Amino acid sequence: MNKLNNNGSMKIKLAAALVLSLTSIQLANAALSVTGSVGGAPTGVNKINFDNLSLGNTGGVANGPNGSLTVSFTGDAQTVVNSVGGQYAAPWLSGGNGNGFGAGGGNQANGADTTRYLSTGVGSVTLTFESLQQYLGLLWGSVDGYNKLEFFNGNVSVGSITGANVTASPNGNQGVNGTLYVDINSTLGFDKVVASSSSYAFEFDNVAFSAVPEPSTYIAGLMLALPIVVQGARRMKNLK
Repeated sequence: MNKLNNNGSMKIKLAAALVLSLTSIQLANAALSVTGSVGGAPTGVNKINFDNLSLGNTGGVANGPNGSLTVSFTGDAQTVVNSVGGQYAAPWLSGGNGNGFGAGGGNQANGADTTRYLSTGVGSVTLTFESLQQYLGLLWGSVDGYNKLEFFNGNVSVGSITGANVTASPNGNQGVNGTLYVDINSTLGFDKVVASSSSYAFEFDNVAFSAVPEPSTYIAGLMLALPIVVQGARRMKNLK
């Protein structure tokens, strides 16, 4: 009898471990919901415009009214302004996509972006956040299919998108119609985003971000699922 009880307990423990394992696998392959539009970031999110960064590839901490993030570069990625033919082109502001990104949280005027923004060149820009986030928004200029965003939790990739996920025609249009404000929601928290491009270039500005729900939300979901698995394991034991 004790042997059966021990076997039953072991099966329950294995079932619980399986739930945790399957949950980890699911989270490691987070779904990314992508929407590209003319409009700007939603309300209630942190907004960063990179205007306090030095021009060039120094990077540093970019500050906003309600938060900050760290910027670093590889290759010839850098903080830039205006446009340089064959290297980078300023995004366009229109339809409210500059609202909340001006000085002191004000609005930016429509037209070609005259403020500082980030360009990957043929390299990468890494945005590192102080805590896990679940939403990212960015003013993505002249969207190309070879532009890529990859999301990380620590050093673990949780998902990626390219310009082809943003628009059906990612052809690098440098006019106003080629810039979109892109909203990305992830089913898993991330604390680092790497923007890269295999050809010139990936330009973006006006990044917005929002944190993940409290950990108790995930724990509650797991606790709801666990009794079902435990009950199944007990039924397996009774069939022996």
